[in-house]
Amino acid sequence: MSNAQPSNVGIAANAQRLLWAGFFAILAAGVGFGIRGGIFNDWIQLFNFTGLEIGLINGAGFTGFCFGIIIGGMIVDKIGYGKLVAAAFVFHVVSALVTFGAMPGMATKTAFVYLWLGTFIFAVANGTLEAVANPLVATLFPNNRTHYLNILHASWPAGMVIGGLLHNALADVNWKIQLGLFLLPSIFYGLLFLGQKFPRSEASERGLSLGEMLRDVGVMGAAVVGLFIFLFFKDGLGPLLSGLTGNETVFLGNTWLYVSIAVGAAVWLWFSGLSRWALGAPLLFVLFLTHVLVGAVELGTDGWIQNIEGAILTPSQATWLFIFTSALMFALRFCGNFVEKRIGLSPVGILLVCASLACLGLNLVSGITAFGGALGALAVYAVGKTFFWPTMLAVASDRFPRCGAIAISIMGGLGMMSAGLVGSPGLGYAKDRFSGEALAKTDAAVYESYKAGTASQWLFFDKVHGIDGQKLEAINKLTANDRTPEQQQVLDSYVSGNRKTLKVDSFIPATMALIYLVILIYFKSIGGYRPVHLEGTSAAKTH
Repeated sequence: MSNAQPSNVGIAANAQRLLWAGFFAILAAGVGFGIRGGIFNDWIQLFNFTGLEIGLINGAGFTGFCFGIIIGGMIVDKIGYGKLVAAAFVFHVVSALVTFGAMPGMATKTAFVYLWLGTFIFAVANGTLEAVANPLVATLFPNNRTHYLNILHASWPAGMVIGGLLHNALADVNWKIQLGLFLLPSIFYGLLFLGQKFPRSEASERGLSLGEMLRDVGVMGAAVVGLFIFLFFKDGLGPLLSGLTGNETVFLGNTWLYVSIAVGAAVWLWFSGLSRWALGAPLLFVLFLTHVLVGAVELGTDGWIQNIEGAILTPSQATWLFIFTSALMFALRFCGNFVEKRIGLSPVGILLVCASLACLGLNLVSGITAFGGALGALAVYAVGKTFFWPTMLAVASDRFPRCGAIAISIMGGLGMMSAGLVGSPGLGYAKDRFSGEALAKTDAAVYESYKAGTASQWLFFDKVHGIDGQKLEAINKLTANDRTPEQQQVLDSYVSGNRKTLKVDSFIPATMALIYLVILIYFKSIGGYRPVHLEGTSAAKTH
């Protein structure tokens, strides 16, 4: 392995075109995500979903990503980038067709199945694309990965800006038309990738086998993967199968719990065996766990932020705030090189500062009362979350080149799985819990009249009843003068629950900040942070 001064030169003549092809691929995912976050209220009103049910549907938009990116990351060097791009496009089209199968008047559980499946397939497409884009850009620009991976992922907030603007402009248009617009950038990324020659990763150049690539992942990294596969079967697939069959006893009971444990254990054993039972690199294990937290706080919060802000302010203001924070993230992700090279922060230093700002920002957002104050609070939060995802991928690529596409694919998959199984449903559960508790404390009789008919239960936490979604929407449509005192109590309790949810959410980046501080101290002890390359590869030669 070698270390030297970095260069900004890409290792292929078509490096810039491939960079922008990946950019528009992720942009398509951001457009779909941005629009979907704005139509939650449409789904609540049409199908009477609880906060947890909406959280599970939104979560499917992350868990499916995990399967796409991990499976794609393991086979990309074998079958080629082009075939994965074609598969992703097919998945995108199928996801739209399945999602649009949800019709007005459907039973809640039936609509849940259509929307969950459609969102899940959409996420598989997105994950498959990132299985191409992330290792491709890391390979094309091996000596400045933080900068170029941040540019690649600037497309995510750009897509959310476009999605938010489209939702605002088409708020009165059928939600299916709005959501279908993500297919337009999908066509464009397909054209950019068409006919291009792709480079090989460092691990592929050296001819490393899958087992050799997985040695740094090892038994420890495989345990994290197995844990989230278990959670996916238990808390993601279980509710879906229960909705499909109407059998809660089997798919939400102990039998399904044991099945989920068996599947998670089998995945752990399989990955461990492929790595030849290597323990794995401790730093990579820590990065995996930390990226689980990144997914929960960044994407899980992004999925709910319009809904939460809309409850505190107004839905229209919430959409504009979402657009503002996404635009700020888009601009800042082009500044990764400036922050690293000019300000002098290492990638880990950038992550430490970002985690501290994200924690502060979420606490500030929880106290907003007006649009102007919300702009300032959300600016702090947006700066904080800007560099998390791409910089984490850059650190893993820099320090573990032997893993090829696999390490960053697993990392991305874990982050998305966490967003889907921890962040999104966790925040939905918290909203139900804290809102219900606030109303019950204010007036127990009013709570009994307005509590949701369906209980929310998440992970090992108790079952709770939040506020009925349709009754809450009916109150929101009334002016302040038209609401009864009881209706105002319901609304105030809902706002209070949303504020407390954000405060609890802030503990995640606080934990991340402590982890990054320890990692920073570790690198200081070994002479500082620097990329590592495999000897004899194109990346090593471009130093």
